[in-house]
Amino acid sequence: MPVNLSPADTIHGRVMLKISGEALMGDQGFGLHPPTVARIAQEVKTVHDLGVEICMVIGGGNIFRGLQGSAQGMERTTADYMGMLATVMNALAMQAALEDLKIHTRVISAIPMDQVCEPYIRRRAVRHLEKKRVCIFAAGTGNPYFTTDTAATLRANEMACEAIFKGTKVDGVYDKDPKKHADAKRYDTVTYDEVLQKHLGVMDASAIALARDNNLPIIVFSLDEPGGFRGILAGKGTYTKVHG
Repeated sequence: MPVNLSPADTIHGRVMLKISGEALMGDQGFGLHPPTVARIAQEVKTVHDLGVEICMVIGGGNIFRGLQGSAQGMERTTADYMGMLATVMNALAMQAALEDLKIHTRVISAIPMDQVCEPYIRRRAVRHLEKKRVCIFAAGTGNPYFTTDTAATLRANEMACEAIFKGTKVDGVYDKDPKKHADAKRYDTVTYDEVLQKHLGVMDASAIALARDNNLPIIVFSLDEPGGFRGILAGKGTYTKVHG
């Protein structure tokens, strides 16, 4: 059920929303599903309407995943750059969906491509957020061998976000895959070190270590729950908090 909140109810002023590229596929096996992109944009709008400043990072796995390309014999650096370009395509799709909802949005790429998006300049990005524009950070960190999870954590720290909200297919962090194991246990809270030691798969190790070193909490929740992002932002609903 959607949660009715006023701006005073929110517990965060600036947040990072990290979603996978696969989240944009809908029920398809590949690519973009425009109605799903529009639904996620509507979720973002409900939080934006509260006055929360929103950063986003979207993966590229629905179009191309660097690790898979590398596993099939492609040189890793080239494969990773292709994956970064896929994230730009997803960011542009999300920008179009948000602007259909009259939300001013900027796509900011770690790889300069001036015809389609802005280059990453930290102070300019902060100013966009202060003007209540949604900033979608694309092309990862601009470097191969780093995932979009690490990019999201890096940008969240640079933008002084208060938390990373990771939207997934499940409503938190489990000790094993809940889709395969009926007895899977969900954690309400878990520490960074437990995530690393137990290989819980919240984010890759580099991202978790970067969040830990900067005391940046990670909130894992289900992006498929209508109104979930808005409710979780106020500390309501079902989620797992990763913290120190």
